[in-house]
Amino acid sequence: MIGMALGDAIGAHVEFRPREYLVQYPVTELKGGGTWGLEKGQFTDDTSMALCLANSLVARRDYVPYDQLVRYKWWYRDGYMSSIGKCFDIGAATRQSLSKFERRQREFADQHGIPFDQLDFLSDPELLKKFDVNCSEEGVAGNGALMRLAPVPLFFYKHPTQAVEYSGLSGLITHGDDKAYDACRYYGALIVAAVNGTTKEELLDEKFYENNKKWFDGKPLHPDIEKIAQGSYKKGGYDKGIRGKGYVVSALEAALWAFWSDKNSFREGVLSAVNLGDDTDTTAAIYGQLAGAYYGYENLPKEWTQEVYAKTFIECLSKWIAYEGTKWSPKGSKSLNIPVVTVNESSFKQKTDFNKLFVSENNRDYRVQSTTDLNAQSGFIPLHEQFTGLPTDSRRRSRTYGDKSGNLIPDSNAQPGGTRPKSVEPPHSRFRPQRIYILKNFKTCDDVCEWLQSLGNQYTVYANIFKKRNIDGYWLLNQVNDESLMYYGVKNADHRRVMLDNIKRLQERCPEHFATI
Repeated sequence: MIGMALGDAIGAHVEFRPREYLVQYPVTELKGGGTWGLEKGQFTDDTSMALCLANSLVARRDYVPYDQLVRYKWWYRDGYMSSIGKCFDIGAATRQSLSKFERRQREFADQHGIPFDQLDFLSDPELLKKFDVNCSEEGVAGNGALMRLAPVPLFFYKHPTQAVEYSGLSGLITHGDDKAYDACRYYGALIVAAVNGTTKEELLDEKFYENNKKWFDGKPLHPDIEKIAQGSYKKGGYDKGIRGKGYVVSALEAALWAFWSDKNSFREGVLSAVNLGDDTDTTAAIYGQLAGAYYGYENLPKEWTQEVYAKTFIECLSKWIAYEGTKWSPKGSKSLNIPVVTVNESSFKQKTDFNKLFVSENNRDYRVQSTTDLNAQSGFIPLHEQFTGLPTDSRRRSRTYGDKSGNLIPDSNAQPGGTRPKSVEPPHSRFRPQRIYILKNFKTCDDVCEWLQSLGNQYTVYANIFKKRNIDGYWLLNQVNDESLMYYGVKNADHRRVMLDNIKRLQERCPEHFATI
């Protein structure tokens, strides 16, 4: 879990930056600022959704997809488990699935005479069976299914068959393509094996699927995922076709490439994943799930782990997942009936002592505690204390706005493509070369501040704001628009017009250059 959060936080700084930019300015450390203006160690949607999933598993002590969707909805609408107190960086596929879930909830409430404000707490097994939790459109194969996966294999690590199947199903509720399902199944199996002490050589063996076929209940992998399982990622990196894109097949291949080539160093692997460019936070978060499970918490860079936002809470939750997982039994589960294959503990070298778990002195019976109790014990900051005022919705791809209650609502006038560009189809059918603007000697925040001063004395007041938001030359030329300028505090329409006109002049001076697909 911490490995995932680290990958997310390190990659968030340069999310959407193309490979060309990161070749010139490679990421070498955990930093704040950048794309989302986050504090050092804060995370994005990847970790927030994983925490929602983890909370569901420990609160329900079982796999309950309805409850998972409820918690994702809480994140989407109220900022539950967000590092800044509100939802940001949400993918288009996830947004669409959660909107469909809300519509189905309203219909379900009407059909069964249940007050809508009580429906989030639905627990009747018979009613839960009647609710269709698969809220995705067909063919949605973005990496959002894979980025949040870790809690499932960690919870069910003693029961690989359940772990693998539930890993796949956990993705399907928001990403309905077979490739997303099988990517999650395969990666979930790898995490289960890593937790149970499998060697790296065995994890990366081209026969891993065949050697553990019982875990997959006899179901074959999609050909695209099978190709990866057979080692398609074992090649020279970006120059050989590895891409940190939003398509789940590309994301899985990129994460496994980073793990395969990391020279047994989490630091090297996570930085390699980030420096592929594009969907940097998600590629690194996916890498971090498997690498964290394999290398273990103690082998993660300590100077990074101590910076992770809500670190104590995540550590506590991770141990709670492990504990509840040891208590879970297929016989007592009200979820789907799946053939049982239990790990033979003697066949693995156990790397983690799950008996030495942190438990509150006041909670020795392991009861499910209230959110208030958990916040007090873990140091996790509640919603109303989290909000930092950062312009998380100012970027072009995230067209959501806050209402008076603090909820996020879609902009009805948003143009198609205004939400997060997580690919749902293979690169050859969706991606097009993107013009990017890079101007020599116009790269840093200081360069941007000097440019502001050149526009006139009335523009120098914006220099501190731009520096605080880490608006460098690349970001100004490629991402700043009228909407973002308003969020930065440029309220004067004439000032915005002058800035945008001068940005256009800078762009005209840039050599023609396109991001590599």
